Amino acid sequence: MIKHHLAKLRLRHEISAAEEAGIYAALGEVRSFGPREIVVRAETLLTHSTLLLDGMMCRFKDLKSGERQIAELHIAGDFVDLHSFVLQRLDHEIMAIKRCQAVFVPHDRLRHLTETFPHLARVYWFSTALDAAIHREWVLSLGRRSALARLAALFCELRVRLEIVGMAERSGFVLPLNQMELAECMGLTTVHVNRTLRDLREASLLTFRNKRVEIHDLPGLEKIAEFDPFYLYPGRQPPLD
Repeated sequence: MIKHHLAKLRLRHEISAAEEAGIYAALGEVRSFGPREIVVRAETLLTHSTLLLDGMMCRFKDLKSGERQIAELHIAGDFVDLHSFVLQRLDHEIMAIKRCQAVFVPHDRLRHLTETFPHLARVYWFSTALDAAIHREWVLSLGRRSALARLAALFCELRVRLEIVGMAERSGFVLPLNQMELAECMGLTTVHVNRTLRDLREASLLTFRNKRVEIHDLPGLEKIAEFDPFYLYPGRQPPLD
């Protein structure tokens, strides 16, 4: 049930059989969410964290004008709100992009898990630090990258993250976003996104059609984005003991 989550953890850290059993024991209710359904509302007291099993979710904030900024995309295997364990209330909302399945992990079970397995506590601390690294890269895109480089960087990032959990190849991956949602990720208008996708296609770098990203020239795409996967820490990390 949590194979994608375990794949993420084991790529970077050694996870023992006892730790895996502890993770399974901490799992609670499994829930399904429909497209664009709110999973977590801002400022609501939370007693569990949500582990995404299948589908895609996002964190976002809205202005009173109705404009939306998506702050991060979450894929299968991600804890979408592990930080709620210590914050208890979030300052943003979490929404399902497409039909999703997730499992709730009660905070009292998380507390028991991290107290019983101190190494796992550090692994999950690493996970929240990784989220922060992704946020910094998105800030760089929003603040300094051109529209072309922003989209290129997003596609490069998602390819690596999805490949880690066995859901992407070097040549492409499924991406259940429409152009409006891409615009909300990139701080652009849908017209600008449409034009930029056309530019990527005409440069023979990438085609995004029917919810699928086909990468024609990965080195070229990474060059435009100035993409360095280091911030995703995609390999085995030094021991946390």
